[in-house]
Amino acid sequence: MAPRVNGKVVTPTGVIRQGCVELDGDRISAVAEYPSVRDGHWILPGFVDIHTHGGGGHTFTTGDAEQARAAAGFHLRHGTTTLLASLVSSPFALMRDATAAYAPLVREGVLAGIHFEGPYLSAARCGAQNPEFLRDPSTDELTELIELGDGAVRMVTLAPERDGALEAVKLLTGRGVVAAVGHTDATYDQTRAAVAAGASVGTHLFNGMRPVHHREPGPVVALLSAPNVVCELVADGVHLHDGMLAFASTTAGPERTALITDAMAAAGMPDGEYELGGQAVSVADGVARLSRDGAIAGSTLTMDAALRHAVDAGIPIADAARMVATTPARAIGLGDRLGALQIGLRADLVVLDDELNVVRVMRGGSWVE
Repeated sequence: MAPRVNGKVVTPTGVIRQGCVELDGDRISAVAEYPSVRDGHWILPGFVDIHTHGGGGHTFTTGDAEQARAAAGFHLRHGTTTLLASLVSSPFALMRDATAAYAPLVREGVLAGIHFEGPYLSAARCGAQNPEFLRDPSTDELTELIELGDGAVRMVTLAPERDGALEAVKLLTGRGVVAAVGHTDATYDQTRAAVAAGASVGTHLFNGMRPVHHREPGPVVALLSAPNVVCELVADGVHLHDGMLAFASTTAGPERTALITDAMAAAGMPDGEYELGGQAVSVADGVARLSRDGAIAGSTLTMDAALRHAVDAGIPIADAARMVATTPARAIGLGDRLGALQIGLRADLVVLDDELNVVRVMRGGSWVE
């Protein structure tokens, strides 16, 4: 008999209350009703976090491979079976060194890829990004990073109003890298131009963006209304009011909204003093802010906590499961391999109790110790 996991199985089309997921090695071989199951745990696809800077006291932002391995391990224990290592705005030398350091981890499967959040961002909307490192997009820099990474560079966030941004978007998408719009003061039309050029992700929608105005809708409306754009949302009750979280997820639907953590090293750690991209960060009551001006500096979120928050905000669990797994996997081009409890996909799953706390995590058909 094939190994199976029984419980309330959350699939892309709904919940099988008495269900099972059958396994064949590292793949899912069947998802079906299993009438003998009684009051089982929730079974969700493994979470896919496409935007995280660290966790468990470890960071992705310095280009240190052992730090990256430890951060990935921390998030894995919270149900994140796939994640991108996100850097913040940095000198090109650090971007190059991080690409070289993380490419082996991508080949090993510890990371799904590298996400450069910057440095091609708006000074007016830089948030916790270090303004010292902001600059216009460079196709020469991007080409070198893509070739050095040999498939490791998965996503780049930029501001479409900066000189050279559209050329950068076209280069990225032409080389199989996701172009994301974020930390931007762009107009509605400038944002639509970036989408037309190939941008397909909105980086932490609303945060680090020109706000919505009825005479200038700005990037938020342009991204929410674009049928080919996945909008990231930070569901921690700090970055977004729950009403805005519900509005965005209803407007774009679970097939175009992805929950992310935007976590920094302080995730899972006590309040105190930390660092992000060379800037001091103070964490109080679990909220990370720049010490110099109080700007929100990432989060202390984990994906299981984001899921719980979304469900508490009124998002149905089947929709929330798509937002933490299926949609982000598709956004970074991995939807044909993972991100859902479907036959043939990698056997990544999270077992949750009725309060949606993590009980067990499986990655590639093996339970995580």
